[in-house]
Amino acid sequence: MSARLDERLLPIALDARAYLVLTGAPLHQDATTPPDRAAPAAATGHPPFDHSPAARLLKRAIDGATAAAILLALSPLLAAIALAIRLDSRGPVFFRQVRVGAGGRYFRIWKFRTMVDGADALKAQIQHLNRHAANGDPRLFKVVDDPRTTRVGRFLRNHYLDELPQLFNVLRGQMSLVGPRPLILSEARHVDDWALARTKLRPGMTGLWQVLGGSAISFGEMMALDYLYVANWSLRNDLRLLLQTIPVVFRGAGAA
Repeated sequence: MSARLDERLLPIALDARAYLVLTGAPLHQDATTPPDRAAPAAATGHPPFDHSPAARLLKRAIDGATAAAILLALSPLLAAIALAIRLDSRGPVFFRQVRVGAGGRYFRIWKFRTMVDGADALKAQIQHLNRHAANGDPRLFKVVDDPRTTRVGRFLRNHYLDELPQLFNVLRGQMSLVGPRPLILSEARHVDDWALARTKLRPGMTGLWQVLGGSAISFGEMMALDYLYVANWSLRNDLRLLLQTIPVVFRGAGAA
């Protein structure tokens, strides 16, 4: 989908595509719906944000138990990745960064380091490579074949292995297995109006953004997808998105 798409049209353009991913059923849109409607979930026919305390508690319990089991099962792989990072380049094994979570609260996300030490200081030198700025929207910063990426880091990012430490964020209750994309502070300042609803649920390791295109999706499209996820959230939809994440991981070419 074109990153130049007028944001007023994003809700209509994405509803059918994302709703099909969430529910497996086609969305029959009303052709009379104006393109500047208040929020993308208006066409889904579901009452927005019907998140019962019991369902939230069950989601949290599933997140915690699953994250713990995966960390235990993959502990040899995590150790091997840590060793490979140490041997490949100077710097820490982990990368930590402040993100905006549920309720607008800040937390530090954990990832395996995939770039050279001090990569943030080099960001200004590659601003011109930002794929989204080239399309007229610099709110997201994504660079294809980022020159700051290390040899091991490129492999990890291609297969989303750099994101495995986020399971510790899930254990701590800062993230969920499935949810809206966790935004950095510079991205979060552009979120307002109906898009603020994305903070009603914990950010996720995966979600509609990852399943439908990852870093190729523009900022406005991402906001619409996150709203649609929150408005239609259910444990069944979470399971559906987890299953649809598996082929994305095996295909590789992870987010920039």
